[in-house]
Amino acid sequence: MAGAKNHDYHILPPDIWPFIGSMSAVTFTTGMVLFMHEMAMAWLVLGLGIAGLIATFFSWFGKIVNEAEAGFHSPVVQLHFRYGMILFIASEVMFFVGWFWSWFDFALFPTNLTDVIGGVWPPKAIEAVINPFDLPLLNTLILLCSGTTITWAHHSLIHGNREGLKQGLWATIVLGLVFSCIQAYEYMHAPFGFGGNTYSSAFYMATGFHGFHVIIGSIFLIVCLVRTYKGHFTPRQHFGFEAAAWYWHFVDVVWLFLFITVYVWGGWGAEVHG
Repeated sequence: MAGAKNHDYHILPPDIWPFIGSMSAVTFTTGMVLFMHEMAMAWLVLGLGIAGLIATFFSWFGKIVNEAEAGFHSPVVQLHFRYGMILFIASEVMFFVGWFWSWFDFALFPTNLTDVIGGVWPPKAIEAVINPFDLPLLNTLILLCSGTTITWAHHSLIHGNREGLKQGLWATIVLGLVFSCIQAYEYMHAPFGFGGNTYSSAFYMATGFHGFHVIIGSIFLIVCLVRTYKGHFTPRQHFGFEAAAWYWHFVDVVWLFLFITVYVWGGWGAEVHG
């Protein structure tokens, strides 16, 4: 029969949203550059970029969800989704490797920047560092607990326990939001600001980008929770949830490295704030 499907792949029809998404991303980054240079029209360009990205997320991702619920995502398609998610997380790992690299470079070789930081680490400009065994330790425990709750939700989904799935997702989302609130409070009361020296710049870039990833992960999980209440996900087909769980575990692991290297080791021997 002409036109009959004789393969396990999902061939997509032409769609405008990938183009809109790419143009919105360019507009957003252009707006950020204009904003950083305090140029005119920065907020307008930035707003257009953000609006385009949000529209793309709702429309394009919504279509993918509808395709999954319609049964277009065969085991082969799901496998390729998993490959894509693995590669995405690998790219995120390398993103954070860059920040860790700069941190260790500054910390292990402070004499290379004697004129900038005084040849010591933390730099002389840093009068006190954040106590790692105060709020950072609390946030570490919170993220570790969130890793167990998302695993609980995943285990419940695999075994057909919808209530356990909802409860696990709710607990993980709440823990993620609490983490973000504590980190915001920590930033507001930190003994040093952003910029001015290598310590503060590397600190805020590394921990700040991690905090941004926690917010993205929380949104990811909120979408999964909404889909759960709509009856989505089955023990055999739940890639959307699985991708969110992988992403959350990645965020957990990155924080453990940040806590050990940035908070504990990076400020060792310096005066502790508070």
